[in-house]
Amino acid sequence: MLSGTPSGFRDILPTEALARERISRTVTEGFASHGYLPVETPLLEDRAVIERGGRIQDSPFQLFDTDGSLLVLRPDLTLPIARLVAARVSDAQLPARLRYAAPIVREESVLGGQPRQFTQLGVERFGGDGMEGEVEVVTLLGEALRALDVPAWRIVCGSVSPLKALLDSCAPSDEFRETVQRLVHESDLVSLDEFVAASDVDPAAARAICAIPRLAGDASVIDELDRLLDAAGVTAERRGTAELRSFVRGLGNLVAEDHVSFDFSVINSFDYYTGLIFRAYCESSSGALAMGGRYDAVLANFGRPDVASCGFALLLERLQEVLGEQGESGVVSGVAPRGQRPLRVAVPKGSLFEGSVRLLEQAGMPVDELREPGRRLIIPAGDVEYVIVRAQDAPSFVGHGGADCGICGNDSVIEAGIDLLQLVDLGFGRCRFVVAEPRSRAGEAERAYQWRGTVRVATKYPRITRRYYDAIGQHADIVQLHGNIELGPIVGMTDRIVDITATGTTLRENDLVVVDDVMECTARFFASPAAYRTDVRVRDLAARLGRICQSEGNQQ
Repeated sequence: MLSGTPSGFRDILPTEALARERISRTVTEGFASHGYLPVETPLLEDRAVIERGGRIQDSPFQLFDTDGSLLVLRPDLTLPIARLVAARVSDAQLPARLRYAAPIVREESVLGGQPRQFTQLGVERFGGDGMEGEVEVVTLLGEALRALDVPAWRIVCGSVSPLKALLDSCAPSDEFRETVQRLVHESDLVSLDEFVAASDVDPAAARAICAIPRLAGDASVIDELDRLLDAAGVTAERRGTAELRSFVRGLGNLVAEDHVSFDFSVINSFDYYTGLIFRAYCESSSGALAMGGRYDAVLANFGRPDVASCGFALLLERLQEVLGEQGESGVVSGVAPRGQRPLRVAVPKGSLFEGSVRLLEQAGMPVDELREPGRRLIIPAGDVEYVIVRAQDAPSFVGHGGADCGICGNDSVIEAGIDLLQLVDLGFGRCRFVVAEPRSRAGEAERAYQWRGTVRVATKYPRITRRYYDAIGQHADIVQLHGNIELGPIVGMTDRIVDITATGTTLRENDLVVVDDVMECTARFFASPAAYRTDVRVRDLAARLGRICQSEGNQQ
């Protein structure tokens, strides 16, 4: 029997639709009570027009109109509403308070178990002075979560301003600035440390660059932020910490009740956000319930500079996960809040297992039962549960809520393509990715590329391979294999391979020679953003592992 819907889309039957309606009504009535007015924008947008406001990502459905213009099915609602305001709302009508409840479509991984259609319930505020807009929308978000009776919710805040000001004062080149921002955006804090350490940036500035994305806690982290920026010589007028203090003062009870915290690992999209960024989490969800921030540059790109712009969007589907199908708090399908269950750590079987156990023991974790897991898949150890997984699967378990944090090689993190925080280089499991070809066919790949315009590559690691060839500016036809990839060029199916090697023995035995290095790989400790930002146990474990690995590195 045919399902009737494309992959990643689904029908919603009356029982669930009623729950979604109840959630939506509760949220939108709260928005309306604060004077936010409804707007609707087209399902399709002119791509060239909408891209004036900001870069479009995750837009899988595109089509040409009869006049030849390229249209996209909206992947977001902020850009279309900003376009509307820039064209249709005069300065005399500011501040403008707008709300919406509408579907969007994004190219999420269907194989990763994620849908492609979401419903956003959101507000956008245009105009105003200082931090009043941010205070208003974050307060409104807190009221919505409270009205829905979301359990154990927290709004986690950061700002792009301090890091931007720091890079303005110390970045030796545009390339340096772009690389730092990219690594922070990708949450790869390990590669950030390595990149900055290899640069000639002033030591105080280098410390601040690496420390800012790791700052987390209550409002006192703003003081630590100031200390870092003072040492790096960043002037007070540009760093944005005064605005953050004003923001904290304006939030009142939200701060007093511990519903607001700071975590600068949330900062990203430096070409989009211009100040505050925030996410809402709760302990029963593996993802953010809401996302928002300040984005003055978007309206400026649409021709309306100097208009303060901020807002947020709640994801209806995430709210359903937390509230249950009936939309009633506390009936999530057997999911205990993170703080009320053992900390779950994904531990890789195979070659990384022994090193993982050793470091976990040094970090003070109970590992007696973990040493000999036998055929058990979950090892309970007091207030910790170890989930035994293949290294390649560890990112999926952590990213989708099966574990809070884990260990695997950074190659597995890259290949998974999941939003994760890489926190500590554990220093073991070292190997490297290489490009190799048969010794007897040296030069053939270059000659084939000259006439074909592409190189054919066999690999188990298509993301890493694509990233490498994009970086060197070559087109590559990637053939994904799951074993014996050395055969690809040997039998003439491909020109080269990209593979992992530790000793090079397999390459030599098959008369393959290395023609380039792709990347070095080591084991990493990583966490889901939700767990890292809401569970102090994850941050504490990361800190302990970091100190151990730093000490071991200093002794080598």
